[in-house]
Amino acid sequence: MSEKSNHIVIIGNGISGVTCARNVRKKDREVPITLISAETEHFFSRTALMYIYMGHMKYEHTKPYADDFWEKNAIQLKSGWVSRVDFDNRLLHFQKGEELRYGTLILATGSKPNKFGWPGQDLEGVQGLYSYQDLLSMEKHTPSITRAVIVGGGLIGVEMAEMFSSRKIPVTFLVREKRFWDNILPDEEAELVGRHIREHGVDLRMETELTAILDDGAGKVKAVETSSGEQIPCEFVGLTAGVSPNIAIFTDSELATNRGILVDERFRTNLPDVYAIGDCAEFKTPPGPDRKNIEQVWYTGRMHGETLAHNLTSKNPVSYKPGIWFNSAKFFDIEYQTYGHVPARRRDGEWSFYWEDASGKIALRLLFSKADQLLGVNAFGWRMRHAFFDQAIRKGWPADKVVSRLDRANFNPEFYRDLQTEFIQAYNRETGKSLPLPKRSLIQRLIGTRA
Repeated sequence: MSEKSNHIVIIGNGISGVTCARNVRKKDREVPITLISAETEHFFSRTALMYIYMGHMKYEHTKPYADDFWEKNAIQLKSGWVSRVDFDNRLLHFQKGEELRYGTLILATGSKPNKFGWPGQDLEGVQGLYSYQDLLSMEKHTPSITRAVIVGGGLIGVEMAEMFSSRKIPVTFLVREKRFWDNILPDEEAELVGRHIREHGVDLRMETELTAILDDGAGKVKAVETSSGEQIPCEFVGLTAGVSPNIAIFTDSELATNRGILVDERFRTNLPDVYAIGDCAEFKTPPGPDRKNIEQVWYTGRMHGETLAHNLTSKNPVSYKPGIWFNSAKFFDIEYQTYGHVPARRRDGEWSFYWEDASGKIALRLLFSKADQLLGVNAFGWRMRHAFFDQAIRKGWPADKVVSRLDRANFNPEFYRDLQTEFIQAYNRETGKSLPLPKRSLIQRLIGTRA
């Protein structure tokens, strides 16, 4: 593994590529490693872009490692855009005419915001929010924005809406579905999120599609036209209708691609010594029940990098096994967690119990199989312990066992309101059960239902 001819070159310095480089270096101190990116000089936390714009952080605060980390760990950083890969000769060609030879190539090129051929989608002031350059572009346009329009209901769209709201910029949010994110969330959760977005002053338009982005005559956006025929004046359009693998430079090559770069359970492509990880990778077979062929989440990207690094440095390679699905996000002030699989529409034989508090900002759904085994969880405004639900889903706990032990799952701050008691009371009323309520401490009794 430590021969010079096996120079490892990684295209992309996001969480997948960096994790792979770090973990290879832990096992092999000699193998040359080069990490390529033209986005930023150093790795940063992409999920923190919104907080830079909102003034909560500075760019340097988002870098997990000191700038001298890379030199100390003998990881060469190269700035540049790769324009073509000559797989036969194991040679990378850069836009500026440079070349770099590799022994092992790892493709971690990430994602790009979706565009669907809308007229005017390439005008100035029209963009997504994925890269550091996108953040700089938003900052550049901000002083001239009197209204922003965001297209596509999803997590990045909510982030962008919160960013503009923090600068007191009016936002119109166009979503084609009937309820917000209702291709992912059941109706009750989708309604909760939609309400909360509106409560923050966002003009949320459901069942409304973008038909065109209008030019001001100088190549800049001046308005959008919707499926209802309305024109909404604006100086900025955020395209947040999802992302897709960033693989344009590979689509006409011998590398096998579909929506992403096709890989097996060990991230191997169809070419020798070429691997793909992160957002750009597409598994030929999903890596587990209710898992997708393309995983575009921060923690799965990290796991991709860890697994591939192990396989590159071990005589005992392993298949990628991500385990029980989980994810977390924020919808303005409401924290969201999900464990297992909770589809937007229940499948035959499944049943769920849903509880929402009187404020409409806290909710918990537990989904069970016909055989009364826990399948998935959605939590809003209620912090839960990952380990608890990971175990409960793996072991298929029945409803009564899950509900009666919710106090062990609770991860809310000390002195927070006693949500599990309220949940169990509601569960008992609806099911006719009489599960015991958790014992309350003296402090909890004194503060009562303080939120």
